[in-house]
Amino acid sequence: MESQQVGKNDRDGIGDDYIQQMGQQIPRWMDKYEVPGVTIAVIDNGIISWSEAFGMADLDEEVPMTTKTVCRVESISKSVTARGVMKLVEMGSISLDDPLVKHIHSWQFPPSDFGVHSITIRQLLAHSSGLSLGTLGNEYSPNESKPSLRESLSKEVKMVSKPGRVFNYSNTGYHLLELLIEDITGHTYSDYMREEILKPIGMTNADFEWSENFMTPVPNGHELNGKPVPVYVYSEKAAGGLFANVEDVARFVSFGMVGDYYVPENVLSEKSIHELYDPVTETAGVYSLVSEYYGLGHFIETISGGQKAVFGGGQGHGWMTHFHLLPDTGDGIVILTNSSRSWPLIANILSLWSDHNGIDSVGMELIGQAGTAFLILNIFILMLCVLITARILYGMYAGRRIFSIDLRKFSLFQYVCLFLSLILAAVLIWIHSQDYLFLTSIFPGTGEFFIFILWCITLVLLLSMLIRKSYNHTAQIVDS
Repeated sequence: MESQQVGKNDRDGIGDDYIQQMGQQIPRWMDKYEVPGVTIAVIDNGIISWSEAFGMADLDEEVPMTTKTVCRVESISKSVTARGVMKLVEMGSISLDDPLVKHIHSWQFPPSDFGVHSITIRQLLAHSSGLSLGTLGNEYSPNESKPSLRESLSKEVKMVSKPGRVFNYSNTGYHLLELLIEDITGHTYSDYMREEILKPIGMTNADFEWSENFMTPVPNGHELNGKPVPVYVYSEKAAGGLFANVEDVARFVSFGMVGDYYVPENVLSEKSIHELYDPVTETAGVYSLVSEYYGLGHFIETISGGQKAVFGGGQGHGWMTHFHLLPDTGDGIVILTNSSRSWPLIANILSLWSDHNGIDSVGMELIGQAGTAFLILNIFILMLCVLITARILYGMYAGRRIFSIDLRKFSLFQYVCLFLSLILAAVLIWIHSQDYLFLTSIFPGTGEFFIFILWCITLVLLLSMLIRKSYNHTAQIVDS
């Protein structure tokens, strides 16, 4: 475990008790959820006040995680990209409400019935462009040949609704913003972001291009089953291609404060920072459970006393990351992990952070609360399955039930049990054929327990179908 104090705001700013609590609880949660490595940084009064690393960057080689370890930050990249786009707005090169097609010249939209020519830059930033999510898992080893951005766009750009109508989270939309930056500036996206955003705010170890010369090797990610995932890259970079260590991302967060905590050396004006956090689209689906709105590259929620909280996070193959900030109070937190099992860990860390800052629980904490409720429900269903199974087997032992596979004598109840068991068996076969499941990702351990419960329910249905009540026994009762 490595701990650091960064900047002038030392431990007195966030409290020794809080640091001690973090240091005790995080390793316990890592053990509970089987997360190999975590790095964390806390921003207090607009300054990075504490950072620490836990666990391993490489389990096989026993390389510890450090606060300097360069990680994949996945969709935190979107929030960084949003600042790059806002920089073009401040330079007068674009307007947020310009149609995208006004500024791109090196690629053309495929034909569509949804009015692609009306998609605006603001809609792309706010995930309201009508574009699909895009294909997940198009990963390449760093030195492997891969499609160009424009080749990828030609395959991935698909409209699912009219622009401006609904929130639909879209990686492809941010890849179009990457194209916009390149066509406007005449530079590669990575070069532009490095010179205009990353370097000026001191993200000296961050880059959208993988490099053998990073200050540390990029660790393996880890799948839900713990299998290591070697470092990979995407063809596109704006939605999830950033590499950075936890202190790089913490500097990004600290440069996102406003009011008394606005950094004068910022690459954007305070007005532009505010605009990034203005609600644009109401979130939908699972996103609405943890936030109310999406702004420009950021999720937005309202907490204690009407205070605004802003956050972003990422999930990749073997990686989970998150940042949260209160832009008006100068408080923030960054959490980077090298495991797909990290959602409840992140939720628990956020719970400690919100308690420390005296605010209501933030939306992401619901994952931890839901996990507890889900576990209790699973235990209840398991007990019910055991009770029903015992009742069926005892009935057979007492002669009140018999084993029968004669479909001609099946009751309606037995046919229903047969139908439901076949459906559940098909679902379970599908589940076991998947490399990734949202349920087991958000509820590691409990999700796998739930799959076991589904097998138990299937068994109970089969027993209920095959061990029916004995008609002879019923007749004997009537005769007596």
